[in-house]
Amino acid sequence: MSLATHAGRTVLITGASSGLGRRFALMLASAGAQVAVCARRKDRLDSLVAEIETAGGKAAAFAMDVQDEASVVAAFSAAEAELGPVDTVIANAGMNNEGLAVDLPVEDFRTVLDINVTGVFLTAREGARRMIAAGSKESGRGRIVLIASIGAHTVLPGLAAYCASKAAVAHMGKTLAREWANKGVNVNVVCPGYIETELNSDWFHSDGGRKQVSSFPRRRLMAESDLDPAIAWLTSDAAARVTGSVITVDDGQSL
Repeated sequence: MSLATHAGRTVLITGASSGLGRRFALMLASAGAQVAVCARRKDRLDSLVAEIETAGGKAAAFAMDVQDEASVVAAFSAAEAELGPVDTVIANAGMNNEGLAVDLPVEDFRTVLDINVTGVFLTAREGARRMIAAGSKESGRGRIVLIASIGAHTVLPGLAAYCASKAAVAHMGKTLAREWANKGVNVNVVCPGYIETELNSDWFHSDGGRKQVSSFPRRRLMAESDLDPAIAWLTSDAAARVTGSVITVDDGQSL
C-alpha cells in the first residue's frame, strides 16, 4: 500500500526523541499526517520538528513524562490546541534495565513497569478519552497502536522486567480493544524484533552482539524502516476492521 494515506490525521507519538518513535514521526508526516511528537527531551524533539517541516510536513513538539498522568494530560491538551483533535496515538515510550533477576534491584524492576506499562496505559487512555469525546463512535477513525516487543512472547534472558512489561502491554492492548470496540477506537499491538538503533548499535557491533545476530534464522538485524508498512496500515482508514490484534514483525528472529 502507498504510505500517502494519512492526510487529515493528527498523530501523537510518545518516545519520539530517538529510535522508533522518531522514525514513526518522519514516516507518518511524509504520509500527510500532522504529528505531535512527545518525549522528555524537548530539545531533540525541536530538531525533529524542524526536519519534518523542512520536508514539507507539519509537526509540533511537546514535553511529556509518560509516568506522570498530569504531564500526559497536559501534553495532549497542548497538542490539540496547536494541531486540533488527536485521532491517532502511538504509545512507543519505553525503557529497559538489564540484569539477572537475582541481581535486579526492585526499584529498577518497578521503573521498567512504571514506564513500559503504566505509561502506555496513561497514554492510550487519554487518547481514547479524547477520541470518544470528539465522536470516534460515529467516524470510526480512532487508532491506537501500542509498541511491545518479541519479549512479550519470547524468553529474552536477563530481561525479566522488560519481558514482563511487554507481555502486559500485549494483553492490555487486547483488553482495551474490547472495551473500546463499540466506541470507534481500534487498539492494536506491534511486537518488533531486534532493530539496530543508536541505543544498541555498539552492542550489535561487539563480539557478543555479532554472536547474537548469528543465532537468528536469517542472521540479520531489522532496520527501523521495516516497521513502516505495519504502522502505516494500523494507523490508517484501511485498518477499520482491525482491532485487538498483536502483530509480530521480527524477520523470524523469535522462531
